[in-house]
Amino acid sequence: MGEYKMTGAELASQLKGQLNNNMLFNGISGVDDENLHLSEADIKWWRDAKLGLFVHWGIYSVVGKGEWAYFNEGFTQEEYRKIAEEQFKPQLSAEEIAAEWLDCAEKAGMKYAVMTTRHHDGFSLWDSKCSEGNFTSSAIGCDDYVKSFTDECHKRGIHTGLYYSPMDWRFEGYFDPHGKPESALKMKQQAYGQIRELCTQYGRIDILWYDGGWLAHNGTDADAAWLWEPIKLNKSVRELQPNIMVSPRSGYRGDFECDEGVRMPIGSIVPIPWEKCMSVSQAWGYMPNDRFMDSDEVIKILVNTVCRDGNMLLNVGPDVNGRFPAQAKKILSDLGEFMRENGESIYGTRAGLWQPVDGVFGSTCKGDAMYLHILDCNKFNELVLPEVDGTILLAALLDGTTVPFEQQNGVRFSIPDAIITEGRVDTVIKLIVQNL
Repeated sequence: MGEYKMTGAELASQLKGQLNNNMLFNGISGVDDENLHLSEADIKWWRDAKLGLFVHWGIYSVVGKGEWAYFNEGFTQEEYRKIAEEQFKPQLSAEEIAAEWLDCAEKAGMKYAVMTTRHHDGFSLWDSKCSEGNFTSSAIGCDDYVKSFTDECHKRGIHTGLYYSPMDWRFEGYFDPHGKPESALKMKQQAYGQIRELCTQYGRIDILWYDGGWLAHNGTDADAAWLWEPIKLNKSVRELQPNIMVSPRSGYRGDFECDEGVRMPIGSIVPIPWEKCMSVSQAWGYMPNDRFMDSDEVIKILVNTVCRDGNMLLNVGPDVNGRFPAQAKKILSDLGEFMRENGESIYGTRAGLWQPVDGVFGSTCKGDAMYLHILDCNKFNELVLPEVDGTILLAALLDGTTVPFEQQNGVRFSIPDAIITEGRVDTVIKLIVQNL
């Protein structure tokens, strides 16, 4: 299989969800209602968690050409349903699949998880009574995978997120909402009904991760608000799940912004809640012989994200049996090792007092401690950092090794050569600051 490259509408879908000019997101243009806003206390758990698992799994995992296979390959509804009925036969039970996913999440140090319950192809991974044409896992003789996933999250104390796409390629009204309004309204009715099912049948849901609010692959999610009526939709969601967080892709501004894709975060600290969402491989859905990221690169993106006050939602596309590819497991294992050693400097922190310097360092803080995340020790040693309000009492690695510093007309550190030659991806220096 050749290298997978996004093109056309699929590429446009990713680009419309990216951080622009390091400060402005497309989602900020979404319709808004102050009565829907959650408080900082309501989202504290999420800002503390920092790291979550994203899972894309469905009929496209059989096709093996990414989660946009239904559209990109030009399947008819009949052809796609036949694939579902004849080939979507996971060897593992729903409970075993959920356990596999969340075992990997826990080993990676992830505190929340988001499952794709229905992607743009319309196939629902639960026994949905509102599915057009009864295109569900239950209808083809499989399990309610949403139930197994949410039950396993609740049992383990992992915050529970459900991805849902309002759009559905099976409706002609998606591609021509004005010319085929009855079809578009039928698609809308399906979305409202299915979202209600997800919010009422599975206990506490912490995140509703919308995706695909735009119409006919044009414009933004906010441009389609005239159809979806996202304020009305999300008011009903909050009546059912009062503290649920929602992504901006229903057309409503939402509770956090998204930066989609593997681009390295650069620039200043982002002054609003945001999340870097990306996949460990080229595609979000499973592809055999997919190309996977290097573990160190994933860790660098995580560090650059948290130093800019964001979270990372890291995706894996399981195979048709629900198993994670070996390469993905290796990345999650490496990430878990990093978090076990450095989690103190990430979990529960906020962006530090110093603005990041691209490719060199960033910082986080928690209580009276500040953490320097150094990506290039040699360049960092050349820097004089701005003065801070407070006296630095101690600078040391997390293992206790002290690092010399001077605090006069700014702050200068001298990382010893022995530490530099160890070749860490991220050299973390903990500062204890009096009167911070």
